[in-house]
Amino acid sequence: MEAAGTLERGLTVLRALAADPGRRTRATDLVRATGLARSTVDRVLGTLVHLGHLRVEGRDVLLAPRLMELGEAYLASGGLRDALDPLAERLAEELDESVSLAVRDGDGVRFIDQFTRRRTMSITFRVGDLLPADRCAAGLALLDPAAPYAEDDQFVEPGLVAVAVPVRDEGGRAVCAVSVVSHTSRHTAAGLRDHCLPRLRETVREMEAALAGRAARPDPPASAPDRRLRAAKREPGTGYLQSLARGLAVLVALGSTRGGLSLADCARATGLPRASVRRAVQTLVRLGYASADGTRFAPLPRVLELGYAHLSGRTFGEIVQPHLVDLVARVRESASVAVLSGDDVVYVARVPTVSIMSVDISVGTRLPAYPTSLGRVLLAELPEERLAAIVPRRLSRHTVTSAAELATAVRQAAVDGYALVDQELEEGVRSIAVPVRDRTGRIAAAVNVATHASRATPADLLRDVLPALTEAAARMEADLAYTRAAG
Repeated sequence: MEAAGTLERGLTVLRALAADPGRRTRATDLVRATGLARSTVDRVLGTLVHLGHLRVEGRDVLLAPRLMELGEAYLASGGLRDALDPLAERLAEELDESVSLAVRDGDGVRFIDQFTRRRTMSITFRVGDLLPADRCAAGLALLDPAAPYAEDDQFVEPGLVAVAVPVRDEGGRAVCAVSVVSHTSRHTAAGLRDHCLPRLRETVREMEAALAGRAARPDPPASAPDRRLRAAKREPGTGYLQSLARGLAVLVALGSTRGGLSLADCARATGLPRASVRRAVQTLVRLGYASADGTRFAPLPRVLELGYAHLSGRTFGEIVQPHLVDLVARVRESASVAVLSGDDVVYVARVPTVSIMSVDISVGTRLPAYPTSLGRVLLAELPEERLAAIVPRRLSRHTVTSAAELATAVRQAAVDGYALVDQELEEGVRSIAVPVRDRTGRIAAAVNVATHASRATPADLLRDVLPALTEAAARMEADLAYTRAAG
């Protein structure tokens, strides 16, 4: 397959998968949806799975969180989200209404961020969703940016009302719209306008000042080839489409600097020949995924159609669950992910094993943090005075019961990178846990494997379980790096 054609076929497969991401899809379904040969679809899928953009469950093909790096390339290159998000979030808090940011995308508008107020009747736009421009306030504001504001009085959906104002860049061009969205149970369209418009206009002025004052992001290093491209060159395999991997790497690289990259800069950033970069960029521009501004090329909002809306709506538990399933299949013991809530751990994902003796815990369960391996890991980032305020109580004859002993155990877990707790929560329950870090490096959660003491000694857990547990945490972190679920 010719290189540029391979990239186009890969994007065609991704579009077909993203068109109905909630549906279980198999390779035969994609053959019918795309008109491509089965051999072509199989090679495309194999490459995308290798890159981590897709995963396979049985015969089903599913979108994976790492696919979001394509959408992130657009969001980073445009620079709007980073510059405007703090002001949009503040506006939502001040007005106690949902606030969205949207940009033009052909005949529609695509949402690039939102700050939703959680209510019984809540707004369900997702980042990446596309709406007709002439049927929503954000779109109307961008269709006629000379107008002082735009209103949506239940155009998109009965009960939904919105007011939007365009945001202009340094050159006076309307680059996005900020909208305040509510429900008729709270406001009429006129009432929402009266409630929000003065503060909305003031916020837009601040946003425009932020855009005018932002500094360009630094160019990428002179030679920083994508790590997965380097790995692919070492072990491509007969079914691996290197040209597809290269084309997607080019798309990601175009988002590495605000305003995009030149062909020469993109070649340096990816480590690819300039001719390969040129072919990929030409394909991306022709398909509407990138634009040219002089000698620089940047991703366009259409990139968000490649599964971003579906993936951005996933919860923390949904993201880590597949990795828990794989972990349990390897170690044949129950595994869980939990987060810290006060002095407790709260289970957000779990995969139990089926056996006569099993640890009976479900998602949503709260347990004290101090006698659990999950808790020991999560407590490791607490300040000394906060940790000292926890008063352990005896739950079994093995439980650590003094604040000093607990502090020692927690600090040791931080040094070791894992916590092993032996029957402190309950007689017979032995577990080992490691941290799961967010993209900033902070501990966002912990993942553990729990077993009955009769089935594994502490040495068994360290030898047989800890390596698999560490690998599972690394895969979770890789997926969470592309989402905001960890935050």
